Amino acid sequence: MAVTPDTPLLEFTGVGEQRFKKLEKLGLTKADDLLAHYPRDYEDRRKIYTIREAPPGQRICISAMAAEHPRRARIRKGLELVQVKVVDHTGALHLTFFNQGYVEQALRAGEEYIFFGAVEEQGRRRTMINPIFEHLGKQSVTGRIMPIYPLTAGLSNHLMASLVRQALPCVAALPETLPQPIRQGHNLAALEYALRNIHFPQDEHALEIARRRLTFEELFYLSVGLSFLRHRREAISLACAIPQRPQEEFLTLLPFSPTAAQLRVMDEIAADLSSGRPMNRLVQGDVGSGKTAVATYAGWLCAMAGYQCALMAPTEVLAEQHFRSLSALLAPAGVRVGLLTGSLTPSEKKKVRAQLAQGEIDFAVGTHALISQGVEFHRLALIVADEQHRFGVAQRSALAGKSETGGMPPPHVLVMSATPIPRTLALIIYGDLDISIINELPPGRTPVETYVVREDKRQRMYQFVRKQVSQGRQVYIICPAVEDTPENGPESAWGASSPADLKAVKTYTEHLQREVFPDLTLGLLYGKMKPKEKEAAMAAFVRGEIQVLVSTTVVEVGVDVPNASLIIIENADRFGLSQLHQLRGRVGRGKHQSYCVLITATRSAEAMTRLRTLASTTDGFRISEEDLKARGPGDFFGNRQHGLPQMKLADLSGDMALLQEAQQAANQLLTQDPALTSPDNRPVLQRVRNMFADTPDIFN
Repeated sequence: MAVTPDTPLLEFTGVGEQRFKKLEKLGLTKADDLLAHYPRDYEDRRKIYTIREAPPGQRICISAMAAEHPRRARIRKGLELVQVKVVDHTGALHLTFFNQGYVEQALRAGEEYIFFGAVEEQGRRRTMINPIFEHLGKQSVTGRIMPIYPLTAGLSNHLMASLVRQALPCVAALPETLPQPIRQGHNLAALEYALRNIHFPQDEHALEIARRRLTFEELFYLSVGLSFLRHRREAISLACAIPQRPQEEFLTLLPFSPTAAQLRVMDEIAADLSSGRPMNRLVQGDVGSGKTAVATYAGWLCAMAGYQCALMAPTEVLAEQHFRSLSALLAPAGVRVGLLTGSLTPSEKKKVRAQLAQGEIDFAVGTHALISQGVEFHRLALIVADEQHRFGVAQRSALAGKSETGGMPPPHVLVMSATPIPRTLALIIYGDLDISIINELPPGRTPVETYVVREDKRQRMYQFVRKQVSQGRQVYIICPAVEDTPENGPESAWGASSPADLKAVKTYTEHLQREVFPDLTLGLLYGKMKPKEKEAAMAAFVRGEIQVLVSTTVVEVGVDVPNASLIIIENADRFGLSQLHQLRGRVGRGKHQSYCVLITATRSAEAMTRLRTLASTTDGFRISEEDLKARGPGDFFGNRQHGLPQMKLADLSGDMALLQEAQQAANQLLTQDPALTSPDNRPVLQRVRNMFADTPDIFN
């Protein structure tokens, strides 16, 4: 069969309807999809050992001769064995194959093979279970560097490698999309060489050359797409120009002195608002760094100029918290603050909607109710979105559309995030936003003391909970799972306890109430509860009616409970460092010394090192750098709400130098041909369109 880039995988040897459906799950339907399905790792199978030399416990290759005909035995229904002894000049190796009956005919006595697997020692016998094997001299999967692919249930790595090998002949037919001057200027391999060696590298050097070319390409197209995003933003019609006012007027309203970082970000926002171009700014700051005060300043500037501002929070409890604090803060300046949430009565909603439409509310605070039908603004000039990871591009644009009903130009947008992200990564994730960082905490905040605790200290930890409650404090206990099921989650890469050992929030709450704290008031909170039940549980905790709140990570978002002084995180090794840091930020918000206890039963040294990193620092940016190194960018990309593409090869913690090189190349190309209209550059435009398929309007 002559394979072309468009050959359907159903025509490949070894692919029937069932396998095709599994390949489809991975987004693989035709030959060129396979070529872009890069290995996630590699296994070096080049060194061939003798039986005596082979190191136990490692997956290695051994060259040996089958000393006998394989013996097949049926042990019980559903289990059969094939056993065979193989030998070389140094000794014998006993092979066992489970449920692989074909081996009885495939291995022939007196013939030589390469066997790949892990050698184990049973007394003086050396054994290997289920090795891969092939004839000596006819090797395709041994004696070489072997790719390890991302898979799904029902697909083996062996199958995936054989399919990629079938697809490789069509690489010569793939068009080269990187312009020749860029390839030469940055010393990049040809596409055909890169694809052959990313899948089946000749050696480490060839792999590095291939990886550099394909990573550069990925980062280059990303950079071009982000330039289009920024250009689209700059080309948007003019926004309201909000005049600057003496900053002291606002500072007199604050019950505290802002930090230098807050003042710097306020200046950046004021400059944006007065520029006449739409502001699109992300304010990043660690938990408790004072982002809300900065957003309040932006809303105050709008209100003083006769415009409206809308602040959208992810939960009703958080919206109510903002409403109370903003009302108290801005009342002396005559700024009218209103609240719109789903739990208001129909008549209350009707009243607030009328006030918004008539311009009687200057600063609207709410949940997604603000973007519901029937909500109209009089002169909406600014949107503030709290907690970016809960509000994607779609929600922001829905709220932005509300300004058009009043005949206003597009509003300014300010996004707040308490998830510290390394700046270079933030530039990629939030490619359409300018970035401000509040990198200092207000004076007087006592750092949260963090401890890593093993299971054997659990009783002492329970006593500590009692001590905090007896002093009038409140406690969070965080669990990784909702219910006791064998499918509580995937095994952690960090050596976490098995899913069966996970603390499930429902049964654990019952156990704590019945066996441990029968005299305390416990509350329960998890994501799949009805919204009203969730809001009621959180509100009761805020009011102090619940002493111990047992919850999943649904409490991550910034609800302020100054009286909560202790957070206990069960199975802490199951969480990313950044997520643990977010959870830790739920305490330490009042005047009392606060504590975070990370409980783990892990036996992994790597997992313990990560947890101790968290215990040793409260610097969210340092923690996020560590998390990025350990886990890759997946944690930060989350569910891709930002609408920007996922990276296949680029490691955003390790490829920063290459990213800068790719950005320079992109800027250079766009300076010469801003719309990529020249015939040489049209393939670049097409690749960028494909990469940004989820954000199609960037090319409008």
